[in-house]
Amino acid sequence: MRCTPQRYAVMEFLMEHNSHPTAAEIYQAVNRLDPRSSRATTYNNLRDLVRAGLVREVAVEGRAARFDAKGTRHHHFICDRCGTVEDVEWYNVPRPRSHSLGKRVLRACELIFRGLCTKCAPGTRSAIGVRTSDEWRVNKSRPRLRD
Repeated sequence: MRCTPQRYAVMEFLMEHNSHPTAAEIYQAVNRLDPRSSRATTYNNLRDLVRAGLVREVAVEGRAARFDAKGTRHHHFICDRCGTVEDVEWYNVPRPRSHSLGKRVLRACELIFRGLCTKCAPGTRSAIGVRTSDEWRVNKSRPRLRD
């Protein structure tokens, strides 16, 4: 893969911003620096960088895909409310037994955690019915709600 100025700009932006930007956000940032960069070129460069394994595309249900160039292996946490994508430290995920895959060929195994991020979680009950730490501080005198 050739290192064109536009491709370099996309990769540089991703390396400097670990916020998991969308393709549109990457295009806007790169285009501000170099107005010769077209939307199609930016999207094609992202596709090529993903195919080359230099960038990961994080699929977020119902929202635009996010992109990540962090070089170390890690999992992701996606907030159900605001859509924020955060890195979660890597740990090995057990691979399924070969007979359960049938004739499928497993390439990789990673986790995506879903729930509420630290900005959205205060004052809300978690999906599994456990109070958040803020609820315990505020509501110490109240009995715990049953699910």
